[in-house]
Amino acid sequence: MMSEKHQIPVGLSTSCIFPPNVESTFATAVNLGYDSIELMITGNALSQEPHDLLQLVQKYQMPISSIHAPTLLLTQQVWGRAWNKMQMAAKMTKAVGADVIVAHPPFRWQRQYAKNFVDGVREISHQEGVKIAVENMYPWEAAGKSVEMYLPHWDPTRFDYEWITWDFSHAAAAHVDSYEYIKKIGSRLGHVHLTDGMGEKVMDEHLLPGHGRQRVAESLQYLAETQWDGVVCAEIDTKGKKTGERDEMLLETLQFAHRHLGR
Repeated sequence: MMSEKHQIPVGLSTSCIFPPNVESTFATAVNLGYDSIELMITGNALSQEPHDLLQLVQKYQMPISSIHAPTLLLTQQVWGRAWNKMQMAAKMTKAVGADVIVAHPPFRWQRQYAKNFVDGVREISHQEGVKIAVENMYPWEAAGKSVEMYLPHWDPTRFDYEWITWDFSHAAAAHVDSYEYIKKIGSRLGHVHLTDGMGEKVMDEHLLPGHGRQRVAESLQYLAETQWDGVVCAEIDTKGKKTGERDEMLLETLQFAHRHLGR
């Protein structure tokens, strides 16, 4: 008897709903047919309350598969000091039944945090029993020159992280080939942010997959062929879009994922 084909789940990030609304993300995910939620921790009280989040999980029958730690520039005030953010994100991950923490590398002004970042991430991961997947970023530009904004580096493949999150939009901003990098990362790939980019702007664009220059389709096909064990999570920019147009974008993203993951 043939075993059932492995299907890679497709999640929806709360960052895709703007202005941010956690419950609306759950409702949208159910309506469109997504498999799970990625919860970005922000200043929004609901995003920080495991009990209330589990009520939403139960209400919508939609699991939370990943937690995005508040390590963005705009969430620097959430949960205090840098290592406290990671500890609390780990506890939140366990409390809501998620599998992965997505974390950005330190900013260059966080030198003490960056000094032991690789070892510190591994230590918390082992202590709490969760995957902390450090995300690929990109160099910034100032006065036409490349500026390193992240320490120890924007490219997590240079270091001995146990788990890595791969973001196609960030890869476009860094002018690297996602398909080759995903193959290079191999079994350390812990999470994927499904998006795209043209690579023509200083910052990341978070376009719909297939609307940029990254080899997104080939990368998803490769993950399906290798029976990768993880979640592909939509993280596209819908700011300024009305609900109907936003949902059309999210549906197109989901259909793109299903098509190239062989679902």
